[in-house]
Amino acid sequence: KSFFPVLLIVFLLRSFLAEPFQIPSGSMIPTLEVGDFVLVNKYAYGVRLPVIGTKILDVDDPKRSEVMVFIPPHEDKYYIKRVVGLPGDTIRYEEKNLYINGVLIEKQYVRDVEVPTGIGPLSGKRYSEELGEAPHSTQYIDAVGQRRTRTTWVIPSGHYFMMGDNRDNSADSREWGAVPEKNIVGKAVAVWMHKEPGLSLPTFSRNQLIQ
Repeated sequence: KSFFPVLLIVFLLRSFLAEPFQIPSGSMIPTLEVGDFVLVNKYAYGVRLPVIGTKILDVDDPKRSEVMVFIPPHEDKYYIKRVVGLPGDTIRYEEKNLYINGVLIEKQYVRDVEVPTGIGPLSGKRYSEELGEAPHSTQYIDAVGQRRTRTTWVIPSGHYFMMGDNRDNSADSREWGAVPEKNIVGKAVAVWMHKEPGLSLPTFSRNQLIQ
């Protein structure tokens, strides 16, 4: 019996509707942990033809604070970050403070944390940030100051400014600029599985919707 119809259905589902991605880095901690498997809704912002990527149906535009999978302008690989800036916005990030169109985005202190880094855990702080309709968590490393000389960006039409929730340990639009709409893969909607490095079995302990 031919498996072709089954393979065709799987291909179409992965191409148009949803696809799982594994989180490779800690740039979205504490929202997403290394080893999380994330379900991405590829239909959220429109339907694109597989391979060539041409959009054939508009559905919605990305909203501020949504978590999105995309291909950055400097590298042909998948990234996952949070939408911070929309087309036409002026984004300013200085001394760990985020301003959108001149308005300071409020964040509330939650607790002290240990932030994993390539040189070991460093002391930091976790905050609850009011960026979109629902608050989300961000964290910062105490010892990291203002590393980047550029602090302000004007977002072009059809582009989105992306940042990691692990603000002092994330390569994002602060380094390589805004992401063009054509590079969007989809909206990250849920963590459906988690696997620690090595030979450990996957678990479902972190199953949750992504805020």
